[in-house]
Amino acid sequence: MGKTHERIEGRLRSFIESQPMFFTATAPLAGDGTINLSPKGLRGSWAVLDEQTVAYLDFAGSNAETVAHLRENGRITLMWCAFQGPPNIVRVHGRGEPVFRDDPRWRELIGHFPDIDPSPHGLRAIIVVRAELIRDTCGYAVPFMTYDGDRDLHGRRFAREDDASLSDYFAGKQHIASSIDGLPGLPLPLPSTPAA
Repeated sequence: MGKTHERIEGRLRSFIESQPMFFTATAPLAGDGTINLSPKGLRGSWAVLDEQTVAYLDFAGSNAETVAHLRENGRITLMWCAFQGPPNIVRVHGRGEPVFRDDPRWRELIGHFPDIDPSPHGLRAIIVVRAELIRDTCGYAVPFMTYDGDRDLHGRRFAREDDASLSDYFAGKQHIASSIDGLPGLPLPLPSTPAA
């Protein structure tokens, strides 16, 4: 039923890259801390960087739990599941880090996402995950669902923001600069978007 893989390659890589969405799970070290599970969409916003590393674009939202948990302990699980075609679930368990706009790695990393224009989405970080355990399982109980397309609401909402207004928006949200449990979240003020 389940199989452990040494690398993200071949059919595993093709499966990950073809899915219209995935999920992230993180948690703080505190036993009573808030576990976070988030869906991630928008085609082209994740990429397999190499056989052990994946990354995704972290867009504007109403909290920064994943960023806060990664800054504290780095633990993360990513999951893709097939809603169409043969049943399959792929999980990448690993260590992640948020790479912020002022990081020297930003320009190289952003080049791995040629199929999406991140400018209307309030891009605030690139999450890079190094795999420690790669598994796929059957997914027999995952239902069939159709993918009709990405919603345009996120882009329409955040396209009207520039770096300064986006930083102000984040400053006004309760769980951006710090997590629900008080961990450091997104560093504010937000650094300017690096020139291409």
